[in-house]
Amino acid sequence: MKREVISGKTTPAPMAHYSQGIVAGDTLYAAGQIASDYKTGVPPEARQDPAFPYYGSDIQKQARYVLNNIRSVFHAAGCDFKDVVKSQVFLTDLRDFYYFDQVWKEFFPSPPPRTTVQVSGLLVPGCRVEIDLWGIKGKKEVITGAKTPTPMAHYSQGVLAGDTLYAAGQIASDYRTGVPPEARQDPAFPYYGSDIQKQARYVLGNLRSVFQGAGCDFEDVVKSQVFLTDLNDFYFFDQVWKEFFPSPPPRTTVQVSGLLVPGCRVEIDLWGVKGEKRVISGAKTPTPMAHYCQGILAGETLYAAGQIASDYKTGVPPEARQDPAFPYYGSDIQKQARYVLNNLRSVFQAAGCDLKDTVKSQVFLTDLDDFYYFDQVWKEFFPTPPPRTTVQVSGLLVPGCRVEIDLTAVLP
Repeated sequence: MKREVISGKTTPAPMAHYSQGIVAGDTLYAAGQIASDYKTGVPPEARQDPAFPYYGSDIQKQARYVLNNIRSVFHAAGCDFKDVVKSQVFLTDLRDFYYFDQVWKEFFPSPPPRTTVQVSGLLVPGCRVEIDLWGIKGKKEVITGAKTPTPMAHYSQGVLAGDTLYAAGQIASDYRTGVPPEARQDPAFPYYGSDIQKQARYVLGNLRSVFQGAGCDFEDVVKSQVFLTDLNDFYFFDQVWKEFFPSPPPRTTVQVSGLLVPGCRVEIDLWGVKGEKRVISGAKTPTPMAHYCQGILAGETLYAAGQIASDYKTGVPPEARQDPAFPYYGSDIQKQARYVLNNLRSVFQAAGCDLKDTVKSQVFLTDLDDFYYFDQVWKEFFPTPPPRTTVQVSGLLVPGCRVEIDLTAVLP
């Protein structure tokens, strides 16, 4: 498929090794953007003016700065925000959300699906939000689930573009009472179901309603992201996942520091594609312990599961650890990054492509102090870099893992 690297005319050039966007066919995959000019940090126009402290807040100024920069990327691709079909918002403080959402309304009168989580850090100190957008040119249909609670905030439940459904992330809230009784452990029956299992069923039931509103179901899911507030919930969450996904899709799972309704323990984000699909397994990629597959090829698009530096036998294997006999020859983060990217490459090769065909990447680090050294490894694997979003999360599923990498590719 024809592709083109995109740069926004007014969007600051990145310091790190990534591109601002790639157009593949009719789809624009944009890099996540933060409120930095990459020269001064957070620039004056994205900061509250100390001379006028009651005329605008940091989060609102940053949101406008970021959205204007992403709009420039969209314009360079020949589209605009009306073409956005999916958005993810990473806030460093959920108390900023209400004021952020007011700015969102300025840019999106007809809002796209959105997922919003709190992360523990962004790459430039002082940045409070990173925004990640997907766009598609052409006709689209807004989808509403018949049984899915109406959002309080400014987003839609899903958009169907061609055969692809982009759903909003869902949490276990009815947006009237907070976490509703049916998503809570019953105090009268404390040994018959846990909060996380009840919340997972509630969320997946609501997402299924959105999928059915688009004329599809969970067998059409090609990619999933799970944001947990406590990884100790994962095992019990995964048991519920098996109920809904006998044939599981690729999945990325990270721990975040907060969700938008107090008491919510999980947010689930799904992509769906109607039609034929093929499950992909990398010849050299470790078999997952949990209930997901390594990748799905739908048409010309490969949706890969997020990968961490684990062999799922010993934890972080020796080849992904700094060698104590040679402590000055390689670091944990660099060895883990190479291990993960080689495993992803194996998945890509099984699908008939390679890492050069990557059109979208998301990197979840447990410590942003690792970023510079991670980025040096990234250059080894991506001489021509794809768009990338990088955030710091609170935890990954195997102790000692420092990075999870999530990739999407389009076959050449």
